[in-house]
Amino acid sequence: MEYIILYLLVGALAGLLAGLFGVGGGLVIVPVLVYLFTLQNFEPSVLVHMAIGTSLATIVITSLSSVFAHHKHGAVRWEIVRQLTPGIVVGALLGAVLADLMSANILRRFFAFFEWFVGIQLLLNLKSRAARSVPGVIGLFFAGKIIGAVSSIVGIGGGTLTVPFLVWCNVKMREAVATSSACGLPIALAGAIGFMAMGLQAETTVNNSFGHFYFPAFLGIIITSTVFAPLGAMLAHRLPAALLKRLFGLFLIGLGSYMFLV
Repeated sequence: MEYIILYLLVGALAGLLAGLFGVGGGLVIVPVLVYLFTLQNFEPSVLVHMAIGTSLATIVITSLSSVFAHHKHGAVRWEIVRQLTPGIVVGALLGAVLADLMSANILRRFFAFFEWFVGIQLLLNLKSRAARSVPGVIGLFFAGKIIGAVSSIVGIGGGTLTVPFLVWCNVKMREAVATSSACGLPIALAGAIGFMAMGLQAETTVNNSFGHFYFPAFLGIIITSTVFAPLGAMLAHRLPAALLKRLFGLFLIGLGSYMFLV
């Protein structure tokens, strides 16, 4: 029972931070779940994979409300979403397969490096600049494949990759964020299915799980994250964003260091 309460708190924190900074909750959910699953004595060989698969499943639910909100404001570039999605789905499934081939230690370190990358980006306020136009169907397929694969491996909705890519392609920031939120749904859905399927082949199983998907954590996180994300978005307009982003960058670097050293 005490772990259900902790999962609710994880969801509240992830939702609040996602709404506040526009960075997917997976960057927080995965390392915290790794910590909690360790306390619950999950088998170390599947522990990290279970955290990532569960994170992706939560993003399926939370991204739905985000997509709907952005669509109401007419900010989603659906023609880009349609052309990115085939590559995203292929990449996300491929990412699940690649993650399954990695040992827990290698997967943790891959996540740690990615977390450091995002943390440094926020800390230094690094932003991509418009340098070209949106590529054609083939270009978007390969871009989607890379975004989907990396996002699936680390258990995120892909905003930290999709937004800079779209801005680089001369898409307005508001539209890039909205379009990225729509792309998060196929990433999370395909990635979660991939992790579930790969997990069914694992020799070790965990009660209340389906492949690399742990239902109690999923349930607790989605209950509170969907409530606290709008609160984070509201606070984003009232608090000093630049300072908070730098503090959040330091926080992510700390989480990455935990994942690297644990």
